[in-house]
Amino acid sequence: MSMPFEPGAPTAKGMIPLCVPEISGNEWKYIKECLDTNWVSSVGPFVDRFERELADYVGTKYAVAAVNGTAALHIALLVAGVQPDDEVLVSTLTFISPANAIRYVGAWPVFIDAEPDYWQMDPQKVVDFLDKGCQWRDGTLYNKTTKRRVKAILPVHILGHPCDMDPIIEIARKYELPVIEDATEALGAKYKGRMVGHLGDIACFSFNGNKIITTGGGGMIVTDNETWAERAKYLTTQAKDDPLEYVHNEIGYNYRLTNVQAAMGVAQLEKLEEYITTKRRIAKTYTQAFKDIPGLSPMREAEWAFSIFWMYTILVDKAQCGIDSRDLLRALAAHKIQTRPLWQPVHLSHAHQDGVLLNCPVAERLNRDAISLPCSVGITKRQLSSVIKAVSRNELPRRKRTGYQEAFQTKPPQGAGNQTQRD
Repeated sequence: MSMPFEPGAPTAKGMIPLCVPEISGNEWKYIKECLDTNWVSSVGPFVDRFERELADYVGTKYAVAAVNGTAALHIALLVAGVQPDDEVLVSTLTFISPANAIRYVGAWPVFIDAEPDYWQMDPQKVVDFLDKGCQWRDGTLYNKTTKRRVKAILPVHILGHPCDMDPIIEIARKYELPVIEDATEALGAKYKGRMVGHLGDIACFSFNGNKIITTGGGGMIVTDNETWAERAKYLTTQAKDDPLEYVHNEIGYNYRLTNVQAAMGVAQLEKLEEYITTKRRIAKTYTQAFKDIPGLSPMREAEWAFSIFWMYTILVDKAQCGIDSRDLLRALAAHKIQTRPLWQPVHLSHAHQDGVLLNCPVAERLNRDAISLPCSVGITKRQLSSVIKAVSRNELPRRKRTGYQEAFQTKPPQGAGNQTQRD
């Protein structure tokens, strides 16, 4: 069955979408204010307000709005001092944008495997590489193999769950490396009670259409470092030294968020806590429903973590289930349920074969076994039940029949409805 698999992509009527925006607050009111006042471009009161309120939420002193999360990562790397031919440690199990941003600045990614329990950057692999694979010389850390300077660590908090940051921060301080958090999927998540985005030296968020709050497309850089924040704003506004005379002493970027998008962001931010509560309820429902299915592993939450469960993901063990994640994906598509696998680990991407390629077996297994299920904030009870029944139906024939199996021996769900339905 042909259907779009990109998170946030429109789906046909009757399909249950993977993860689409929830527009239920003051979005229309605030955007209309922009149109009525003619503040529609990259300056305006909502840009300033969105920056201020996002910084307050995360707990940082400064925030700089950007056109998207990738642009935010690009600028964060620049202000953190990453230069051409440097190396940056980065999660391999992630969307490709942080690795791309590293290449934008002429640096090289060093791909770090995921840990098997919560699927985040493995802190022990970070420590092992820096302690054993690198050499400290004259106040600078060098990769023993490539002889290049190792300049930063870029952990990615994937799927709404935080990385185990304390060991990463500790080793970073040992070698004087800035920590750049990619928190694009984890706004509102917490690590040991501390907000994601306020754990390292600088962090980036995304407001793409599939994120927990959206501006359609947008990003944010947050930091406590005033110098870095000022430079980030300077670089995102074309490095204007004299805006009247159009004097530019450096290469800058047209990376500022528009006032219209920021207006939407302000409205979405007002609903964030409600959305997180809903996401966690969806995750709890799925986890309870799937906990006794052999070979199917729901995503977990560490005892030290508060996850927003941005994209609810399960692992499918073919040896126990009789089907693999891609079989399940196709079966669910036939039931008009949109799902998708995790990203190809970036160390396997042809686009990044020149990076530092370490052994990453956990990420490869997770990519092979994972499938993300519909988890929009606006998913209805009926839709959620349809997904659970469809997943269970495709698992149950491969294990011993139980008394409740007959409930799942039904035709594909009819009239599951679209995103605007409410039960």
